[in-house]
Amino acid sequence: MSQTVAEILVDVLEQIGVRHIFGLIGDSLNPLADAVRRSKIEWIGVRHEEGGALAAAGQAKLAGRLGVCCGTTGPGSTHLVAGLYEASRDHAPVLAISGDMPRKMQGTDYIQTTAPDLLFRDVSLYTETISSAAQAPAVIHQAIAAAYAGRGVAHLTVPQDVFESKADSGVSSVATLRPRPQIVPSAEDIEAIVRRIDAAKSIVIMCGGGCEGAAEELRALSDRLKAPLIHSVKGKDIMPYDDPRWMGGIGMIGTKAVYNAVMHCDLFLMLGTDYPYSEFLPRKGGAIQIDERAHVLGRRAPTALGVVGSVLPTVKLLLGKVAAKSDVGFFDQVTGERRKWDDMLNKQADPARSKDRLHPQAVARTVSDLAKRDAIFVLDTGLNTLWSANWIRQSGSQRIIGSFNNAAVGTALGQANGIAALDRSRQVIALTGDGGFNMLMGEFLTAVHHKLPVKVVVYNNSSFGLIPLEAESIGLPAYRKGTDFPNPDFAALARACGGYGFKAGKPGELQAAINEALAVDGPAIVDCVVAADEMPNFPHLELEKIGNYAVAKVKEALLAFCGG
Repeated sequence: MSQTVAEILVDVLEQIGVRHIFGLIGDSLNPLADAVRRSKIEWIGVRHEEGGALAAAGQAKLAGRLGVCCGTTGPGSTHLVAGLYEASRDHAPVLAISGDMPRKMQGTDYIQTTAPDLLFRDVSLYTETISSAAQAPAVIHQAIAAAYAGRGVAHLTVPQDVFESKADSGVSSVATLRPRPQIVPSAEDIEAIVRRIDAAKSIVIMCGGGCEGAAEELRALSDRLKAPLIHSVKGKDIMPYDDPRWMGGIGMIGTKAVYNAVMHCDLFLMLGTDYPYSEFLPRKGGAIQIDERAHVLGRRAPTALGVVGSVLPTVKLLLGKVAAKSDVGFFDQVTGERRKWDDMLNKQADPARSKDRLHPQAVARTVSDLAKRDAIFVLDTGLNTLWSANWIRQSGSQRIIGSFNNAAVGTALGQANGIAALDRSRQVIALTGDGGFNMLMGEFLTAVHHKLPVKVVVYNNSSFGLIPLEAESIGLPAYRKGTDFPNPDFAALARACGGYGFKAGKPGELQAAINEALAVDGPAIVDCVVAADEMPNFPHLELEKIGNYAVAKVKEALLAFCGG
């Protein structure tokens, strides 16, 4: 029996396990919405299409399965683009669907006219317009296959009359539409890695997002080589914070102990990471990098050996071949420095260090300590990322999701909504700055509408806090007229939307506010009014930047004196 193109699309999405579509229904999407209504897929109507794209990206990042979002003709689809960069840059499979005007209107400069294939070309691995029902099954298959194969965005444009037209057959070869399998390196590459490891005295192993699912093997490799494990922020949740091998992060989201270890080791082993900040990586050419993506090998640090392979099978092969090391001197030195750094973090996170000022470190630590052992933290971008990523003490069974490659402000709530839809019984906590929350705060209404029990913790300092720091780092005074702003009462806003709202402005109010928010059955916002002048820790700072900060502070003082 023939089906419409809309029915064919929904049918194949059902078959491969898609449970949600995020979007706003418009005229060109009405046939698709009708097919969804008759399926097992849940349509989640967002308040802004960018929020829908972020929700699909959040699901895909967490589960590695296809996320799906939709936008209608013209502006409804263009709104998707910013959110789709989350999936594109963080290598998550997402199918984006653009409705379009009927074919007879095309080429006439009709209302809401765009060129979707051109518009989506940069953000998509594959973008195509389905112009006939006969073409639809093969193109739908190709799009989903591309999203899975490249771990990124595939985009389809479907005119309204094509959605309604009927094809004689559905999508074939559905069994081939699945996540990409792991890659096993060649025997020659394994032997080359072993030779270099055996020749090194002090080794640091850096773990990125590609190490997900390999915690036990990484522990075994660390024990065998007496090598400290460090992580990118994307790899932070792989192990619990208190694992003695897990020394902390690198860069601004990192520790001095890790910086020193990286700069003084004989061999730097990069596993499943394309960490971008080269100034925190070794400057000598002894690195080994192992990654599934051949094109990332050697582009961040001078690299002696690059190997294409997935982390889990690679480490399993190495464990059976590398010689065990007995010298624990380097490992113990890093451990001692790590303990000193942890002591400092603990003191900064103590709410009692100030009677009247709520410090952002205390907010992050309190949320972390009160969250469930399997909670999912979704981090926004900005100064708030430093508070959350440095002071969360993850359990090892918790997950941490964020805009780690796209580094986009305002992405946390949308991603959290998509993640919460997968399992409404699992605790999902979005940690965001006030600037980021302001950008897409309407998505809190999406959470209320669809009973997505997301808990939103807002670091409220009435500023885009990272931007002044970035200006000062190059010797410029912060331009407060461009970075500071007034805020609404976010707790009152939550209640006005039909959710729960709580507020903490002093240390004594913090724990109760977080506890109450985590306990309520539904979406909630905790408005944490934090000290605006809090400075992050700098694991390493070049003399030039120290001078720049000093110059910037002098300029700011002069401007204040002159009333500028």
